[in-house]
Amino acid sequence: MMLLNLLCVFGSHRSKLPSFGKLSMSKPPSGTSERRTSFFGSRTSGASMPRNSTMAGFGGTEKIKDSRPLHDKSYVQQCIRQLHEFLTEQGYPGTLSAKTLQSPSTKEFVKMFEFIYRQLDPTFEMPKSKVEEEVPALLKALRYPFVLSKCSMYSVGAPHTWPQALGALIWLIDTVKISWSLSKQELLLSDFCEDTANIEEGAEYNKLFLDYMAETYSKFMLGEDDFEEEDEAFLTKLKRLYNVDEALLESMEEKHRFLSKELERLEKESQTDRLMTKRMEKVKLQADLKKLQSYRSKLETFTASLENKFSELTDELENTVSHLETLKHERNELQHLLQNQKFTPADVERINREKRELQQTIASLSKSLEDAEQHRWNEEIALAKVKERLDLKLAEYHKLARKLKLIPMSAENACGHDFEIRSFECGSGSGVQQKTQIKMLLRKLISDVEEEHSRFSNLKLGLEESCEQVNSNIVDKSNDLKQIRERIRKLDEQLDTDMQKLAREEQGWAAEVESAENHLKLLQKKVNVGYDEAVQELKGAQQQYHLELQETNEERRTVASNLVSVFATAATHLAITEKCMEDLHSKVQRICSKAIEEDEAEVQNLRELLKSFVSQANCL
Repeated sequence: MMLLNLLCVFGSHRSKLPSFGKLSMSKPPSGTSERRTSFFGSRTSGASMPRNSTMAGFGGTEKIKDSRPLHDKSYVQQCIRQLHEFLTEQGYPGTLSAKTLQSPSTKEFVKMFEFIYRQLDPTFEMPKSKVEEEVPALLKALRYPFVLSKCSMYSVGAPHTWPQALGALIWLIDTVKISWSLSKQELLLSDFCEDTANIEEGAEYNKLFLDYMAETYSKFMLGEDDFEEEDEAFLTKLKRLYNVDEALLESMEEKHRFLSKELERLEKESQTDRLMTKRMEKVKLQADLKKLQSYRSKLETFTASLENKFSELTDELENTVSHLETLKHERNELQHLLQNQKFTPADVERINREKRELQQTIASLSKSLEDAEQHRWNEEIALAKVKERLDLKLAEYHKLARKLKLIPMSAENACGHDFEIRSFECGSGSGVQQKTQIKMLLRKLISDVEEEHSRFSNLKLGLEESCEQVNSNIVDKSNDLKQIRERIRKLDEQLDTDMQKLAREEQGWAAEVESAENHLKLLQKKVNVGYDEAVQELKGAQQQYHLELQETNEERRTVASNLVSVFATAATHLAITEKCMEDLHSKVQRICSKAIEEDEAEVQNLRELLKSFVSQANCL
């Protein structure tokens, strides 16, 4: 607790210091990271290289030179990826594309700037006029260390101005992330920093803090980025100054680890991470949908090309058949003329020569016809195979659509629309129309899924707030449970003490009973010895019986009265002892039963409390 208070005081003192540019006191990120960019540019890791001070002589008018490689294409592409990721994660309402981020217009740049600035100030509204002057003024108010001129705002997408504007947006994104980080730290440490106003900020603390600032800044100016030794020394001095209890810190850390493990276990048991599973399923379904759409377009293109080839081969075959029929008709006419006319040897030779030429023509045409029919047969076989593959792909598409609950029209996700792709027997025009209709329906379905995603995101935020409240309740209840366990332990110790005390008393009573029994046996032994002596005396004094009868009767009465008194005393003592034992036993039973009933009631309350926690966790 003391360490957390020290951290809060340290943060408050750092916030009160004057701002010298954008100098970071924490360990800077690695220069090879693609997720973050520093306005100091890329650094050589481990190299001891002196730096120029960015404080401009502590308030001077010297301009700061931008050391970022803004004219390096790879660095610009990295910044564009970072900008695209940030806008996508935060739900940018406008359209984002590679062309837009490569050379955006002034209007698009202003929209992106307004969206990022609203992460710092949700009430911010960009004025309608003079935005070219407003944006540089806002950056200057945020202490942007470089100059963004007003002239560059008139042509943001130009190759010579867009890198500077992009660097300003990246710097603004880093500022937003730092603001979020500070707000989270303030939220986490708010409960521990309530009493920090009572800590005196005296000369000793100021001296320690200024020494720490001087050492770290001198090392930073020499090119070093690691200040772990200075941080440890500063924390040690602060602990020594404020008398921090290390044992208490270790116990708090152990308790924090235990509660973190318990929270992880409860999260795994309650299975509250269903939103992430739905997101992954959505991404997979979108990827499968894009693959199906691309494959369907390829199939349509291939089917159209096959249909064109088939139509061309059919026309060529029809022309060949008609030409063959014409040649047959000419041959018949020539044969008829040959039979009906008289020919000279020259005519016969000419006719034979023409006959041979015609036979050669017929043979060549027959061969061409056979080749055309064979080609047609091969094309029909290829078309049949293509149709079979198309039917298989359509079957896979229908199977995936049924898995996604898009087929039939009465399916859960179909919403009364027909997503089924039928065979293209009616022509390519109907296929294109069906493709256009399904694309429109799928776009609408994607928009509905995105709306559902935003709704689930809002629900997740509500659940996270509920989870934080439940965590605070768990911490409170764990403290109560610890107090109840301490009370149970004390009651157990008291019960053990009472039981030991009762055991000792029982041992004492058993010793008393044993002594009484020994005394009774001794008395009985003495009585028996006296009786024997009396019998012997009676036998020896029978001659004097009559003379001493009165004396003997008196002695008998005395002995009888003594025996009666002894037996009465022993019986009374035993009765009193038994009564005391019964009273003590009943008292012990009442105390034990009362303690057991109280313990059972407390245990039952704890069980009901635990059941309520488990039910609330399961509901969440």
